[in-house]
Amino acid sequence: MRLYSWNVNGWRAALRHGLRDWVAATPMDVLCVQETKVQAQQLDAEEGRLPGFESLWAEAQRPGYSGVATFFRAPCKALRSGIGRADFDAEGRVVVTDCGDFDLYNVYFPNGKKDAQRLAFKLEFYAFFLEQVLAVVRRGRPVIFCGDVNTAHTPQDLARPEANRKVSGFLPEERAWLDRWQDAGFVDSFRHLHPEARTYSWWSLRSGARERDVGWRLDYFWVHESLLGRLKGAGIATEVRGADHCPVWLELD
Repeated sequence: MRLYSWNVNGWRAALRHGLRDWVAATPMDVLCVQETKVQAQQLDAEEGRLPGFESLWAEAQRPGYSGVATFFRAPCKALRSGIGRADFDAEGRVVVTDCGDFDLYNVYFPNGKKDAQRLAFKLEFYAFFLEQVLAVVRRGRPVIFCGDVNTAHTPQDLARPEANRKVSGFLPEERAWLDRWQDAGFVDSFRHLHPEARTYSWWSLRSGARERDVGWRLDYFWVHESLLGRLKGAGIATEVRGADHCPVWLELD
């Protein structure tokens, strides 16, 4: 099973930049997209479809903001939108699919750069999210979650760690939550398989950052340790253009 995750920075913009052609040319069973920035009533029947896939969407109440969608083939099936807390779900940040022997969470985690209030909101989201997925795991159901985490975990995960130590996205209190995910039994699949790699998934649109590879690794597949025996591969598709992020992928037996 091959899964992809991509913050597309606007669903309709991604369509204009050739997302359908990329999907048609790329073997995949699941595509999780974040930051769709669209509401259902803004899409016609064709705009919201990818041929050969079913889909599940979560939209923000605020137009042009946030939003996630998962496109999937069998054995996956739609489970639910939202995470069960009204202020988080109003921003359209989570959809969950049942992929046979695990649940897949497609998540657009909040950005904390705006101000202290948004940083606190982000950290609350991290905490609540971990509680929810651990409750699922305790019931005997493995979980994989993916998406734009909006935090680089270690100095390996951004080009200029020293310059960004006081910037949201690399603050100690944000990075500590990723440590907690690890302590709770979740494995960063890319880092597990590529412990020395310095490969990024997001670059600022300013100053030619992508051409100079001055980037951050903000996009992840986290796999519960009970599924590690199925892990075949994980990577970052840096060659794919069309947004400020690039796709990341996971392959399972």
